[in-house]
Amino acid sequence: MSTYAELAEVKPAAAGKSRMANRAEPQAQTASQEKKAPSAQTRKSRSLDMSRVRCVSGVFDVLHKGGDCSVLGIILGGGAGSRLYPLTKQRAKPAVPLGANYRLIDIPVSNCINSGVTKVYCLTQFNSASLNRHLSQAYNSNIGGYNARGFVEVLAASQTPTRKNWFQGTADAVRQYLWLFEEAVRGGVEDYLILSGDHLYRMDYSEFVMAHRRAGADITVAALPCAPREASAFGLMKIDDQGRIVDFSEKPKGEALEKMKVDTTVLGLDAAAAAATPYIASMGIYVCKAAAMHDLLSEHFANSNDFGSDIIPGACSVGMHVQAHLFRGYWEDIGTIHAFYEANLGLTDSPHPKFSFYDKDAPIYTQSRFLPPCNVQSARVERSILGDGCVVEPGAQIVHSVIGLRSRIARDAVIQDSLLMGADYYEQSPELEQCATDATCIPIGVGGGSHLRKTIVDKNARIGPYCKIVNVDGVEEANMEEQGYVIRDGVIVIIKDSIIAGGSII
Repeated sequence: MSTYAELAEVKPAAAGKSRMANRAEPQAQTASQEKKAPSAQTRKSRSLDMSRVRCVSGVFDVLHKGGDCSVLGIILGGGAGSRLYPLTKQRAKPAVPLGANYRLIDIPVSNCINSGVTKVYCLTQFNSASLNRHLSQAYNSNIGGYNARGFVEVLAASQTPTRKNWFQGTADAVRQYLWLFEEAVRGGVEDYLILSGDHLYRMDYSEFVMAHRRAGADITVAALPCAPREASAFGLMKIDDQGRIVDFSEKPKGEALEKMKVDTTVLGLDAAAAAATPYIASMGIYVCKAAAMHDLLSEHFANSNDFGSDIIPGACSVGMHVQAHLFRGYWEDIGTIHAFYEANLGLTDSPHPKFSFYDKDAPIYTQSRFLPPCNVQSARVERSILGDGCVVEPGAQIVHSVIGLRSRIARDAVIQDSLLMGADYYEQSPELEQCATDATCIPIGVGGGSHLRKTIVDKNARIGPYCKIVNVDGVEEANMEEQGYVIRDGVIVIIKDSIIAGGSII
């Protein structure tokens, strides 16, 4: 493995300048270029490696507009997602459907693209087939324009002659691919942007990276201001009067919580906001100098496996500059069934949901499926979002719900405060004709006359006619997998591909 001193030797002199830094000095560059015209030989030698020089300096012309080769995006998508089970029974957590048309992984990938970070790796491990397929189908190989050489690429956990173990944690996942990220350093990467694949938020990472570089930090941690009532649910950080992190505490309570209070005016809050939110929590989003990451994972903490509990606090302990950067927008960790349910239904809030997919300046991208428009017949739809290709039959009612792509809502069905993930395919005419004459046949979707409330229906589920899925007994927790459903925090979850017989009451 090359040392960072060796890697630095192959960089041109312009390598230290970022796109952000170069914004401030275009006139100086122009004047310098006009002052002395290069010789023919110089022009020839420069043209041989011009694409690399542009990439290393972080400056993009028309051929490279919108990208920053000095930042490498690394999305962590390999966790088992046990708290989201059974939604993660057959898929990785970042592959869980979101907001009718999307998947969770689309959020960090889209944030990267919108921020000009066009070189993105996604590290995957558990149940990764659908996640890998979605990434390969949704994002082509020339993100940011052909000459920007951008990509969104899957790096799956694998065994090698020198490493026989799977990823042991978030930091270990990055450690196992340091050899590949070193190649990116040779191409001009200065910083690694470490992201989680299961958060819902919209963020301009270019501002995050600029703040990191202005502070001269080795690592910068995105931080949320927290009120006392919610602070104990997070990993908290303590900062000095320059915003530098000096201490960490994981979900503190009582006196330990009181000790983690900070003056958040240091990070830009006004006095009133700072008084209401005297704590800052880590979002699990980091930007780190490439050399610092190499030193931490290969030398200082070669046997530590987690960023949040090991590497970031450890960086402070060895004297690295770890800075906090305040994020003031909406952010949600989709870690539990209840959080996932609330985040999805929150998308229907009108006129200003906490998170919106209707932002022309920062769109959320996903796979192009070329589905037909929704077919809504004489039905009632209120405060709801319908994905592509849905069919809603006469008399159906959909209220405060999110309906996923290819969903079929039969005649007189009622969907209330619920999330339907839709289907992977349409059933064809022979199957539907059979179900029309065979009472035991249940097509994909929600049967006629059925009533769903506070329910998540996973993909390809078949709910028969006249079912009542409303948690009639007010149960908070139940494991009924053999019957095709579970209850978590009072939310009913119909498992993927399950069949709920007509007339069932849950």
